[in-house]
Amino acid sequence: MFEKVLFPTDFSEYAHKTLECIREIPGIKEVVLLHVVDATHPSPKHGWTHGPHIENAKILMEEKKKYLENLGLKVKIKVDVITEGEVYIEILETAEKEKASLIVMGARGKSKIKDLFLGSVSSKVVHHAKTDLLIMRYKLVEDLEGLKHEKFCPMIFSKVLLPTDFSEPAKKTISFMKEIKDIKEMVLLNVVSKGETEEEIEENVNEAKSKLGDIREVLSEAGFNVKDHVRVGNPPEEIISTAEDEDVSLIAISPHGKGWFRELLVGSTTCAVVRRANRPVLVVRAK
Repeated sequence: MFEKVLFPTDFSEYAHKTLECIREIPGIKEVVLLHVVDATHPSPKHGWTHGPHIENAKILMEEKKKYLENLGLKVKIKVDVITEGEVYIEILETAEKEKASLIVMGARGKSKIKDLFLGSVSSKVVHHAKTDLLIMRYKLVEDLEGLKHEKFCPMIFSKVLLPTDFSEPAKKTISFMKEIKDIKEMVLLNVVSKGETEEEIEENVNEAKSKLGDIREVLSEAGFNVKDHVRVGNPPEEIISTAEDEDVSLIAISPHGKGWFRELLVGSTTCAVVRRANRPVLVVRAK
């Protein structure tokens, strides 16, 4: 399913915890570890000297390579230095060159802004990637020493929320997820966001229930345990709320929905969910 995974890392705590979950990805056999040294701006203290950073990165990458090899994975490491352009572009170009089937990233990096929902590099990769993308997140648990991160793995793919607006990209996402046998339970969701009167809203809700029932039947026949919900309101808010209510391990969503513009790589609903959800999000590109 996801045999070759590209894992960009900035060596942050978030990246480290994401790496600990990588063995849970269905079908994974090979990992390309990538660290991009941003040499586009001089250091305030040391000018254009990036040698120590590069050498330290190589040492850390070798450590992570050994960790992954001990898990039985084939590993390739890349430390790239850019003197122009942006980090996210290097990530996307590497994904294309390596023919990665999935990019895995932590939602945040080394930013000191604690309430940042999504780091700038991750955000740009979400907007421009043409490869399936998994954005990892963690539960914040308060202990005696303050907040700490608790992983959603093991079993990231155990209980998956599948939002659908019944568009063609959404149908393809469901078909794609149907091939992942690691999934124990699927939660289907349609959000009714249109209707001028109560009668119109009720009619749209009944139509959505009927369509979800058809999808549920197909997935049940394929051996999945399936639940379905129809909610009324703002799609991103209802998707995020349902993910919490159902305590899902993953949200799998198409980058597009109904009425999306072809020049946009990510629709507004998907973008909002990826930015604000408290769960890992898999953005499935319609092949």
